[in-house]
Amino acid sequence: MQIPEYVKNIVEKLEQAGFAAYVVGGCVRDLLMEREPKDWDVNTNARPEKILEIFQDGKYENAFGTVLVPVKLENGTTQDVVEVTTYRSEQGYADRRHPDQVVFEDSLEKDLSRRDFTVNAMALGQLRIKNYELRINEKEIVVGDGKYLLVDLFGGEKDLKKKIIRAVGEPEDRFKEDALRMMRAIRLACQLNFSLEPKTERGIVKMAGGIKFVSGERVRDELIKILETDRAYEGVMMLHELKLLQYIIPELSRGVGVAQNRHHIYTVFNHSVLSLKHTPNKKWQVKLASLLHDIAKPQTKRLANGDATFYNHDIVGAKVADKIMRRLKFSSADIEKATTLIKHHMFYYNVGEVTESSVRRLIKKVGEENLADLIDLRIADRLGSGVPKAKPYKLRHLEYMMKKVRHDAISVKMLKINGADLMKILNLEPGPKIGAILDVLLSEVIEEQKLNEKKYLAKRSLELDKMDLEQLRAQAKEKIEEKKMEDDEEIKKEFYV
Repeated sequence: MQIPEYVKNIVEKLEQAGFAAYVVGGCVRDLLMEREPKDWDVNTNARPEKILEIFQDGKYENAFGTVLVPVKLENGTTQDVVEVTTYRSEQGYADRRHPDQVVFEDSLEKDLSRRDFTVNAMALGQLRIKNYELRINEKEIVVGDGKYLLVDLFGGEKDLKKKIIRAVGEPEDRFKEDALRMMRAIRLACQLNFSLEPKTERGIVKMAGGIKFVSGERVRDELIKILETDRAYEGVMMLHELKLLQYIIPELSRGVGVAQNRHHIYTVFNHSVLSLKHTPNKKWQVKLASLLHDIAKPQTKRLANGDATFYNHDIVGAKVADKIMRRLKFSSADIEKATTLIKHHMFYYNVGEVTESSVRRLIKKVGEENLADLIDLRIADRLGSGVPKAKPYKLRHLEYMMKKVRHDAISVKMLKINGADLMKILNLEPGPKIGAILDVLLSEVIEEQKLNEKKYLAKRSLELDKMDLEQLRAQAKEKIEEKKMEDDEEIKKEFYV
């Protein structure tokens, strides 16, 4: 791995101005692991105003001594920024999130000692002095085509080799300073395939309640990063075992120990996390939907004929998931994606029983862009239930049927007639009646695609025009309600294709 030239140039300019400068933090960790760093941070004893004198196009808009220095990347086509930060220490964390006071320091040691984990508390400096006498906790290393000085005050390199995440100093002190560090420890362990050092684990358990003081946005970002890793299941289990999950998603913890019915060998919670584990899809939104797809089972559980039922847990679950995601400040698009998958994860399908029109209705409800994700959620659900076969013939046949009808008309926009046509044919002004007629026409076309011909639709619209607005709405609703009743009956079967 190489340190980019633009990073070397920043360090050199600071040193030429008479200041010390080091590459620090996660980028040093990644270099030692031979991973490509995502971003680069430089620390210096220069105060922010001096940094701005050296880098006049830099921006300083915070209270933490960080100047954003824009740079051109090697390809010369895009811009990036390097954070150049004054050595600092931090004092007082009344809200367990932000320091009450930031003090600029002159020594690198002071700055490194405030960091979260040993693997993030290393610094890399230029070795410019010949026959430099190494001090304790310093080491000469080769990075790319150059020699550098590694400053490692807390054993970060050793912990990298051991593959452990260890807090700098006393874990409880670090987690008091910023409670989000507890989630960050788990996220790093998942990303790097590391384990947590036992004392750090105990510190998380003791301080877990502090996560309540962290904003939903920051918790959300760490949760997404955990879900994006290949160890999302292990990450959620660590959140649970270290007592954080009960504060982050208490609704999920309520499934602990809740038995299901004869279709399931696992409790609700175990089934949920195992579904996450077996999700074949890499999208974090789909992984989250897998984790939360049965979130409402504890509250919808009822006994019928000696066995447990969970009628409408998919519908209720989508509402619960919506509440969870809004609490954690997820975007509207992500909420819509996950809740759509959860709401429809109980779709029933059996070869010979479900028609093409039923598949069209399913596509209309979930959206063509969600079809593959919905199938993946069903696979996760199956494997999370202990079913050995991920994709049986019936599910493969459904995929075939989806491909077969995916270009059929399932929305008003896909009809061979539109509102402007109807206004001419029926001599109507723009208004709700036009939309109501189109809705009825669509419901009939979904049932029988050959009806989607302009000549027939025009003739049919003349017949529908004889109805008033309420009658039209009632007819469209009647078809929807009729199908919903059919779906509900299938949901009650708790049937898995």
